[in-house]
Amino acid sequence: MANVVIETQNLVKNFGKICAVKDLNLKVFQGEIYGFLGPNGAGKTTTIRLLTGALRPTSGTVRILGMDMRYNEIEIKRSIGVVPDEPRMYSNLKGYEFLNFTIEIFGLDKQAMRERIQELSVAFGVNYLDKYIADMSHGMKQKLLLMSVLMRKPKVIFLDEPTVGLDAKSAKILKLLLTKYVSEGCTIFMTTHVLEIAEKMCSRIGIIDRGSLIAEGTMDELRKLVKDNVASLEDVFLRLTATEEDILQIVEEL
Repeated sequence: MANVVIETQNLVKNFGKICAVKDLNLKVFQGEIYGFLGPNGAGKTTTIRLLTGALRPTSGTVRILGMDMRYNEIEIKRSIGVVPDEPRMYSNLKGYEFLNFTIEIFGLDKQAMRERIQELSVAFGVNYLDKYIADMSHGMKQKLLLMSVLMRKPKVIFLDEPTVGLDAKSAKILKLLLTKYVSEGCTIFMTTHVLEIAEKMCSRIGIIDRGSLIAEGTMDELRKLVKDNVASLEDVFLRLTATEEDILQIVEEL
């Protein structure tokens, strides 16, 4: 049986009186791409921030690679890579300075990383490493942040809307790279609003709504849940999170 790489037990996160994540229980296994889907405000980004140590839970536990986030936060963060929904980097650094900073922080082999940076720069069409981050577009920052994670080949990668801001070629290359890394034993946890990407790439899918995990499984298992053997992920998603009457009412009121 595959190793459990990401695990939560009764995970809860409250912001005042608002419960953003409710008793979340997850198990993600080594070598799979796990898609985490939900409507806007469902709790996807909050969950990723809890899983990566950027937020502390109100209650419950997070274990990554068998380590408890409460006691092994630094060691966990050394072993994972995170690409958030909004690229947050030091704006006064140039692109190559940011990558060098990452190399120093993680104590990586400089020569090996320079070769990886060159390969990834060619793959993603990055020719602006001498530009200040403050002067980069969202898409340029997204590619730079992806490079800073992918060059390390961490054991676990968390991606929050990774294709936002990417051109079609870069998005395709990213999908192929992630598939390759998974074949080598890496584990991917990703959110996306592009359901076609999730349906094609993900081994299993979890759907969260209003902070609660309402469905989880392979596409075949999700189809059985909605009792439709040919349903697309979009069909499954809408049936679980919104009724057709809701959609028609919204359209009629526009």
